Amino acid sequence: MGRKKHIAKREILADPKFNDVVVSKFINALMNDGKRSLAETIFYAACEIAQTKSNEEGVKIFKKALENLKPMLEVKSRRVGGANYQVPIEVKPARRQSLASRWLIEAARARPEHTMQDRLAAEMVEAANLRGGAVKKREDMHRMAEANKAFAHFRW
Repeated sequence: MGRKKHIAKREILADPKFNDVVVSKFINALMNDGKRSLAETIFYAACEIAQTKSNEEGVKIFKKALENLKPMLEVKSRRVGGANYQVPIEVKPARRQSLASRWLIEAARARPEHTMQDRLAAEMVEAANLRGGAVKKREDMHRMAEANKAFAHFRW
């Protein structure tokens, strides 16, 4: 463990179009090789496509999708008496958001559509409707935590 002081979280500026920090963090996660303008273009285009697919605002679909993807529990490995146990623990809010963003992006990249805008839009709409690869990932995590509930007393 480090002996230095706790590092303060950096403040992330809100995105220019929707003036929202969550959107800005998602764009940061979507970005490859520091190409922010490309990531912004992809995200905003995906919001437009999602808006045409379902008659809701693109950002509302995105927020609903992220809300549906946020995990409540996860498992962490704990070594107790020579054996490793998967101990279910609650997920902190910041990690909840970052996991949801990461899963949404991973699921979108794995989709068969041709452009990233189409993939991301389709995955956002599906996640908002509690379907798709990212929702399956969250369900798997919850199922694993539920299965290992017997080891919850190892939490510390």
